[in-house]
Amino acid sequence: MEHAPCISQIATLLADPKRSAMMWALMDGSARHTEELALMAGLSPSSASAHLARLSAGGLLKVETRGRKRFFRLTAPEIGAAIEALASATLASTPQDIPDIFKRAAPLAKPQPRGSSLLRARLCEDHLGGTLAADLYQRLLEAGWIEQFDQRVTITLKGSTQLASRGVFIQALAHRNGKVACACPDWSERRPHLGGALGAALLQLFMQSGWLNLPVDSRALQLTAAGQKEIHRFAKQTELEMAL
Repeated sequence: MEHAPCISQIATLLADPKRSAMMWALMDGSARHTEELALMAGLSPSSASAHLARLSAGGLLKVETRGRKRFFRLTAPEIGAAIEALASATLASTPQDIPDIFKRAAPLAKPQPRGSSLLRARLCEDHLGGTLAADLYQRLLEAGWIEQFDQRVTITLKGSTQLASRGVFIQALAHRNGKVACACPDWSERRPHLGGALGAALLQLFMQSGWLNLPVDSRALQLTAAGQKEIHRFAKQTELEMAL
């Protein structure tokens, strides 16, 4: 284990609720100044500065000086991915005891438009996460494109046909490493979204179609006007199908 990565330092930094609250506020890739982060975490500016100094010294945050103010942002997208992975692990292991900071109704997200964007649509590893993804997963189930048995997700014949008509071929995805489809726990929704090769393929389709955009230095995906219309009707059953 000589070359095993040391995660204890990062775990110690994130274990403090106030520090994790400030880190959570930066998950969308934004840069925020000390006073703003102090307010969001319920700290005095001096206490917030001390916590931010520890996070910066630990390599989790980088500092940008703008005039007399100091702004903080995540050092790299991998930091945000690690925090999201911890939130997903919390949901998967003890869904009844999710910390308030990881809940969809967390007060930090409500007054912050960018935070709301992160909850609505974001990168989750190589696929789509957030409300948009969880709603899509439910529509895929209701339309009979996929079926879920416990933790196993399969694509039906109907689903394969419908996806092929949109340029997503299940047979091609089956040759990739890993699962074709799986139910990925969504920490903000407390319900699953679609992961696996199919989840990645759908995200690629949505981005290539111009329905979603990924800004620089952010994991929050921007939903375009066309995407608002097209993604919400993707796999949506018609009245005739619902009547059958």
